[in-house]
Amino acid sequence: MELGLSGKNAIVTGGSLGIGKAIALELAREGVNVAIAARSKGPLEAAAHELATATGRRIIPIVADVTSKAQVDGMVAQAAAQLGGVHILVNSGSPPGGSATATGPIETVVDEDLLHDFNVKYVGALRCARAVLPHMKEHRWGRIINISGTNARNAGNLSGGARNTSLVHLTKTLAVQVGRFGITVNCIHPGTTRTERTPRLLAARAKELGIAADEVESRDFAADSPRGNAICRMVDAAEIAYLAVFLASDKAWAVSGELVVATGGAGRSVYY
Repeated sequence: MELGLSGKNAIVTGGSLGIGKAIALELAREGVNVAIAARSKGPLEAAAHELATATGRRIIPIVADVTSKAQVDGMVAQAAAQLGGVHILVNSGSPPGGSATATGPIETVVDEDLLHDFNVKYVGALRCARAVLPHMKEHRWGRIINISGTNARNAGNLSGGARNTSLVHLTKTLAVQVGRFGITVNCIHPGTTRTERTPRLLAARAKELGIAADEVESRDFAADSPRGNAICRMVDAAEIAYLAVFLASDKAWAVSGELVVATGGAGRSVYY
């Protein structure tokens, strides 16, 4: 399917690892030039070299912290200048789960850590969207994709639930505000997703349970999967990326202000 993305320019925050890196890779495979942003220079430059080598596209690493308006504005200005504009923004610039001291019982929540988590994921996405919108309005075409998470639908994780739910609200609000400029805004809720961190986490879980690492995945995910033990597995980061690339494309014009859940079918709740 021709997605109409060749020659477009994108910014992907959190682009040095995990879901962000997977999305940057798939965008580049579709002919998009990509600026990837993250806080750590070494991993960012390594990822940019890897993606450029794999795809032949222009991949620009830009060190930026999304909690700083000045750094976000500078990152977007640099990306637009080097790439020749910005058409696509993927907000994936936050670690999964949130701070350990902001996710437990309410008695143990550290206010400053909770506010920091919110500042990174929700306000960080807002800062990035605000900075790219003038470029998208100039093109009369734009795509903003927010990577949130299913903690928004599950009680228990105060930080993850609050920031993920608020990101869905931001998605719809932006879609209403900017739709007349040819810009769509959508949100993806990944569930537990396989990334570079997964082998280490599975090994730790296997040690805790006293079982082999290759048994952990089916044991921990089969109970909530409609697909049964035989084919139960995590969703891979690349599969989140395929969805993000579609939402970034011309083919997804009809979808805006929406939330797409990508968990492999886990869960039994009905939303309408």
